[in-house]
Amino acid sequence: MSDLLKRGLDALRAGDAPAAVAALEELTGSGDAEAPAWLALAFARVNNGDGDGALAAVDRALELEPRNLRALLFKGDHLDRLGRARAAMGFYQAALGIAAGLTEAPPRDVQEGLKRAAATSDRLAGDYEAHLRSALASAGFRDGAAPRFAESFDILCGRKPVHYQEPTRYLFPGLPQIAFYPRETFPWLEALEAQTPAIRAELEALLAGEERFRPYLEQDPHSPQLNDRSNVGSMHWSAFYLWRDGALVEENAARCPATVAALEGVPGPDVPGQTPTALFSRLKPGTHIPPHNGMVNTRLICHLPIIVPPDCGELRVGNYVRPWVEGEAFVFDDSMEHEAINRSDRERVVLLFDIWRPELTEAERHWVRTLLQAVDSFSD
Repeated sequence: MSDLLKRGLDALRAGDAPAAVAALEELTGSGDAEAPAWLALAFARVNNGDGDGALAAVDRALELEPRNLRALLFKGDHLDRLGRARAAMGFYQAALGIAAGLTEAPPRDVQEGLKRAAATSDRLAGDYEAHLRSALASAGFRDGAAPRFAESFDILCGRKPVHYQEPTRYLFPGLPQIAFYPRETFPWLEALEAQTPAIRAELEALLAGEERFRPYLEQDPHSPQLNDRSNVGSMHWSAFYLWRDGALVEENAARCPATVAALEGVPGPDVPGQTPTALFSRLKPGTHIPPHNGMVNTRLICHLPIIVPPDCGELRVGNYVRPWVEGEAFVFDDSMEHEAINRSDRERVVLLFDIWRPELTEAERHWVRTLLQAVDSFSD
């Protein structure tokens, strides 16, 4: 430590701000001072009533060491005192983000600064959100209106994360990020829903002899098992397949002719050996399907709820949540993070099947089909 830096720090500790400023300005004026000297000068200047000079000094410290926690915290505090809340939040959040990645605890003064930064950030974030809500309310915005805009607001305020398509196997770029699709996109939904009573009658006959249901997630010794395994091999989440791996399950289909007929008008993705898929998906009481992503984003998933107990639960896709209502189908993108829960004391059953994404052209579907078949044909 240089004599000038020591003299400046000693003066700071003694409360002699003018002496500290004099020593530290002499040091920084030499042209080769490092970040700690500039930061000490910032403290000395602010204690001496020179806010603008303090800001200039801490800016120089951050030019030399952009990840200096003390400098980031100082600037956040200084901007907060000036009433520049948005700017202060940026420096506080930068400091908190850097600290979260540390493998060792920082010095005690930095720890105290981080606690202050977290508390102040929360306060400023609340003030910021209240300000924005007030501006929107004054312009006539009400909760429940414009769902996509409402989601953007929640993301801006940090209340919700950003969700993207993240399929585990194959991503087709350039497709819109839509969690639940508008009904009008699929004109065949109404005809399918009209068959709900007939489909339910077939389902109830199956449930009386459930030996044909099997765990939805089955053990696969040929693949790494790295994700949540709570439902693997479990009948808490089970399936009765009508189509599986692109082929009609003849014995099961024979027991559900009305259901099979109802699905004839559905644009299922025809990838030999893979799709279409159609099944009754059953959730036992209290079952939770943890957050996960589907394998490809070239398809969508449709649920036609058949048996839904009162207060059953819901499906979350990205930032959107939708309850199941018997006979009311919906279509969603399962390549986005999604989860489901049955909170009731009775089982929930939906007819689940996949369809082509409507945005894909026939040529694109052809190449996707060819590619996915080639992927499967590659040797184990």
